[in-house]
Amino acid sequence: MATARTSAPARKVSAPVDIERHWFEHVYQGDRQPQLTVRAAVMGMLLGMVMSLSNLYLGLKVGWGIGVAITAAILAYSVFATLHRLFPRWFPTFSILENNAMQSCASAAGYMASSGLVSAIPALMMIDPSAIPTSRVALAAWLVVVSILGVFLAIPAKRQMINVEQLPFPTGTAAAATLRSLHGDSSAASRQARTLAGAGLVGTLLAWFRDASWPGMPYPNIPSLWGTSWIAVGGYPLSQLTFGFEGSLALAAAGAIMSFRQTWSLLLGAAINYVVLAPIMLNRHVIAAASFPAISSWSLWVGVPMLVTSGLLMFCLQWRSMLGAFATIATFFGARRVDDEMERIEVPGSWFVIGITVTGAATIWLGHVLFHIAWWMGIIAILATFFLVIVAARATGETDVTPIGPLSKITQLTFGAIQPGNTTTNLMTANITTGATAHAGDLLLDLKSGYLLGANPRQQFVAQFLGVLAGGVVVVPVFFALIPNASYLGTARWPAPAALVWKGVAELLSKGVGALHPTAQIGLAIGALIGIVLPLLEMKFPRQAAYIPSATGLGIAFTIPGASSISMFLGGLAALWFARVRPRLAEEYTIPVSSGLIAGESLTGVLIALLTIKGWLG
Repeated sequence: MATARTSAPARKVSAPVDIERHWFEHVYQGDRQPQLTVRAAVMGMLLGMVMSLSNLYLGLKVGWGIGVAITAAILAYSVFATLHRLFPRWFPTFSILENNAMQSCASAAGYMASSGLVSAIPALMMIDPSAIPTSRVALAAWLVVVSILGVFLAIPAKRQMINVEQLPFPTGTAAAATLRSLHGDSSAASRQARTLAGAGLVGTLLAWFRDASWPGMPYPNIPSLWGTSWIAVGGYPLSQLTFGFEGSLALAAAGAIMSFRQTWSLLLGAAINYVVLAPIMLNRHVIAAASFPAISSWSLWVGVPMLVTSGLLMFCLQWRSMLGAFATIATFFGARRVDDEMERIEVPGSWFVIGITVTGAATIWLGHVLFHIAWWMGIIAILATFFLVIVAARATGETDVTPIGPLSKITQLTFGAIQPGNTTTNLMTANITTGATAHAGDLLLDLKSGYLLGANPRQQFVAQFLGVLAGGVVVVPVFFALIPNASYLGTARWPAPAALVWKGVAELLSKGVGALHPTAQIGLAIGALIGIVLPLLEMKFPRQAAYIPSATGLGIAFTIPGASSISMFLGGLAALWFARVRPRLAEEYTIPVSSGLIAGESLTGVLIALLTIKGWLG
């Protein structure tokens, strides 16, 4: 994939100062083009607020959100291009670096749901509702502070990993290529913008006719499950076992963005769980009822250990990344490189020192006031998070995957040993790791795209900061409007699979394996073993990896309704077929169509849920 460096004259560079000077002389455009303008910041924050709700919806449904950087780039361009056509005087043409600034701001806001609102917070609600602060402002402050902590902790990694080592950061590289395509080919950009808008409208209409209900409604509601009530397994209709075809294009679109290996693994896991194991356990009266909450309360003990052991194993196998993390820290605190031009545009070390001092102190204080975390435990959590953020940054740069889950489990295991039985401390110290690693990884992806486009990294840092604030303002009150209490969680409507995983780990560390039903203990052992065997098979037979089930996909399937896994599989299958039959069209349209469907359906779903809670819809 071509980058901005291909247009520069060939030159052999090796020393860090030479590499950075070469970039500054031949790629940097930050002093020639507008970047973080007022309109870019405002538009980025508004788009980020929307994307934060979309990812909150998906997070509560399937446990993860869509990749934010590329979607934010396309959305920013589409909205601003539309405004330019409608109001050319008020919205003159905008530069590619402004688009990149909007992307950075929107991406940061979009990731706010991953700062704890789909994992640690709902897990704590299910375990001990009284431990949740009554002040929503205070809780929003907590999530914003731990997220900003991650933004500051990413500073030591930027110059070493992006400028000097030039790690690929594939999503950031793809976002830069997308922006070049949008700004270089107006016809292609217009097609993508129209496609995204059309898909968003389809997703909106589908969600409205499926979920909305009021007296005299002229259209029949679309059923949530089709064609499975007449098929029975073990005396139970598949529809009661949540195994059927769901009227959700958002989940199908999410599957289209994933790898096909993940989606067929989801289908396999759902079939094993809901068609094979659930009927057996129901007939043995281990599971109380044929419903998602009852089934998942047992099946999560198969899925959770699979996710934990596979994530920790892959993390440990990345020992080179851990060594590289030590090297990155040593480089940052070692001898300073003297280059006045770069020092003028890079985030200075003083920002890092001041930032982690202020946000670290705020995190310790809020953790103590809101969750009664001892101050010395808060210090340990922040010190551990500092190292884990650097490790996560290198993993993101090398593999495009920020290992938020495995790293948070390390923190949970650590505090499970330090203070066993205290689930609140266990969950909320791990929340520090989650919020920090999520936003550090996102910042570095955005900085990578900015580096390739010649952006000013200091302005991107400020854009990230603004995005975190924008997302925090919106996502917390909407979460509690959707989830007024713990009874809404772990249901077919809001499965909250990530929260179930966190809850399971915290309870296991608190109560011990002996508290589980004997069949759940067997499931835990088998799930843990599968989580180790599958990644090892993948490493042993890399050429056959596509035919080896993904431990992540299998594990998630045990924590979400079967219909959700089927929807994502169908989306993945459709994307695979499209890519093979029309590869060029698939490259151009898959992400805009998927992003539009997800945005339209998820935002409408959030709106309908809020209107229903208020009593304005039946």
